[in-house]
Amino acid sequence: MAVAIATFLIALALIASERLHRTKVALLGAALVVLFVPGFGQETAIESIDFNTIGLLAGMMILVYLTQQSGVYDYIAIRAGQFSRGRPLRVVLSLACTTALLSAFLDNLTTVLLIVPITFLLADALDIDPIPLIVIEVMASNIGGTATLIGDPPNIIIAGATDLTFNEFIVNLAPIVVVVFAVVVAGLYAFYRPRLQIEEKNRKLVMELDAAASIRDEKELRRTVPVLILTVLAFFAHQALHLEPATVALTGAAVALLVTTVPLEQALSKIEWPTLFFFVALFVMVGALEETGAIGHVADAVKDVTGGDRTAELVGVLWIGGIGSAVVDNIPFTTAMIPVVGELNVGGDDAYWWALALGACLGGNATIIAAAANVAAAGLTERAGRPIGFVAFLRVGIPATFVSLLIATAYVMFRYVVI
Repeated sequence: MAVAIATFLIALALIASERLHRTKVALLGAALVVLFVPGFGQETAIESIDFNTIGLLAGMMILVYLTQQSGVYDYIAIRAGQFSRGRPLRVVLSLACTTALLSAFLDNLTTVLLIVPITFLLADALDIDPIPLIVIEVMASNIGGTATLIGDPPNIIIAGATDLTFNEFIVNLAPIVVVVFAVVVAGLYAFYRPRLQIEEKNRKLVMELDAAASIRDEKELRRTVPVLILTVLAFFAHQALHLEPATVALTGAAVALLVTTVPLEQALSKIEWPTLFFFVALFVMVGALEETGAIGHVADAVKDVTGGDRTAELVGVLWIGGIGSAVVDNIPFTTAMIPVVGELNVGGDDAYWWALALGACLGGNATIIAAAANVAAAGLTERAGRPIGFVAFLRVGIPATFVSLLIATAYVMFRYVVI
């Protein structure tokens, strides 16, 4: 356990320092835990990798690249700029609201992969820094994904371990998500406002642009965009179809590769391989923490601290879920918390699950590695030559998460304790 914890903390510190590429650090950390953590061999390491996340990422990266060749994202970016009339607040609200809504009914990882390329194009058209917009979108995606069963991986994990329905997630989580979204986006806009000033000449330039002229290849548009649309629709129905999101994404990518004129080698070369390998390595390091019982000890501490009091247990589950997800990654941490919450929830009290969902999902906004959507966005910005940076994200992520968890705590106390 000591080796697993030390390796993870050192890797986290090196990633935060930004002196070495995070993928290099993570791969070295993964190799060390496989080699030196007793009982954590190659087979266990492979089992700890969430291939559903890897497949979803790879499939959507291919789809986004192939559809991008038609110019459809340029068209959407121009129309978005014209709809907002080049006003910073309108630009932020339109992107944040769209991201949150799509994340709730699609999933936040897919939404980020779709929205970030559009944001780069819109920011370039308005001649503003795209990073503030992308950070706001990432946080909006994690908040929006909290509202539904399919929006964020922790919710999917919780639903798989319980009998909670799609409607129950919306009824219990959507009301507080709206409040958290409004507060966090308002705070982020106030913080980033100096970096989002748009000159009048750029506003006029965007309003004068011909969006239709941005479509570079109409034939490619007719080939690939319908595949993307059908893939997105399949995401909405993937549970009813008994298909994993990765299966949907990879099927869509395969069909798009079949109909496009873009060479296969070119399409595959555009996959964000550093991001995929970072996820693989991160899953392995966290798998070592789980296998050695380190995460279990943290989760069990909830029971010791709360002493059996229901109110304290609910608040403890929420905050431990938020802090643990911020440090580790909300997917494996939620998995580790499931049996602990099951033990606490001996009377079948669903409030415990809502507390865990809020903590795990909102905690995903704290660091750049706390949620899959964050890592994917970081990979896209790095490839574009405009990296977000671990510390830069942390500077806004910690306050946003703290405020979100405070609001969530008040909501849990009022709805499940007072009433």
